Amino acid sequence: MAGDENQGKGVSVNVLTSYIVREILKGSFVALLLLLTLFNLFTFSDELKDLGKGSYGLTEIFYYLALTSPTVFYELMPASALLGSLFILGAMGNNRELIAMRAAGLSIFGIIKAVMLAGGILVAISIVVGEFVAPEAERAARVIKVTAQNEQVVMNVKYGLWLREGKKFINVRKIEDDGSLADISIYELDEQHRLRYSTHAEKAVFQGNQQWQLERIKQSEVSLQQITATAQNEQLWQSTIAPDLLEIVVVNPNNLSMYDLAMYIDFLKDNHQKSHEFELAFWGRVMNPLVVVIMLLVSAPFVIGVTRGVNVGGRMMIGVVIGMGFNIIDKIVGHIGLIYDLYPPLMAVIPSLTVLALALFALKRIQV
Repeated sequence: MAGDENQGKGVSVNVLTSYIVREILKGSFVALLLLLTLFNLFTFSDELKDLGKGSYGLTEIFYYLALTSPTVFYELMPASALLGSLFILGAMGNNRELIAMRAAGLSIFGIIKAVMLAGGILVAISIVVGEFVAPEAERAARVIKVTAQNEQVVMNVKYGLWLREGKKFINVRKIEDDGSLADISIYELDEQHRLRYSTHAEKAVFQGNQQWQLERIKQSEVSLQQITATAQNEQLWQSTIAPDLLEIVVVNPNNLSMYDLAMYIDFLKDNHQKSHEFELAFWGRVMNPLVVVIMLLVSAPFVIGVTRGVNVGGRMMIGVVIGMGFNIIDKIVGHIGLIYDLYPPLMAVIPSLTVLALALFALKRIQV
């Protein structure tokens, strides 16, 4: 009889654990959907200011929103986990469900374990989206936006940036830190789509008013009879290509996967260049799954046996304050690390480990 009773309690505990996991996942995804919708509405409002610039219309704006959504999804996952768990566990507390679960044999540790299981699923989803979907989608979004507004065809490949301007095809191999271009080739076709001029410049500096100053130029004129080569030190180049079009090839640490960040950090170090910003972004990516778990842990002290009188609005306010406070502190610590060249891994983990310690302390007091 005792064995059957223990087996029955084990089955009951498993059922209750599955129920908590399922409900927290539902709550987190509802919160994520609401936050994602809200962020996209704000982004849509901002993008409307550029409506009609070049060929940037409503279709391009919706494409842009769709392609930037995975990045927003990834960034909102910790806050969504916090809000969803606060709402779900709080509702269970108000409805006396948590008391009933404990009476059925589910301990406080068992409830927290169920919360962590839900966190593990959210972490797995977050990693898949953040590492394999968001970076490529974000880059595609930037290409759509910039090329539509500048009305030029762009292709970014390992051999540099390719642009089309009428009958001219431009290849840019390097963009300097000051915004000037290096190793530029310009190919101009005739009416029969045959190569007419081939121009190579070692450097191009933007002068404003759609003008670039080409330096150290070699040009070849191609005809059916002969090829004529000339050289010049400087030449003005009239072009509608604007510097902002080249933003799509600027490396943004927030739009790279952990693998790409690691490779780029090695490249910068090998070339004796500063890599602190990219190292901080890398360790921020490493810590992001832990942040999801921490946010779930933070929700537990507010709802397990102590918040039956707190309404939904109060609980959501708690989640917003905690989530915003953590993000603000995290960004402040990160910027301090960049300014003073402090150890990037330490700057990335300090905010998360501090909140984790506070959450564990609060959970220990509940158990006591």
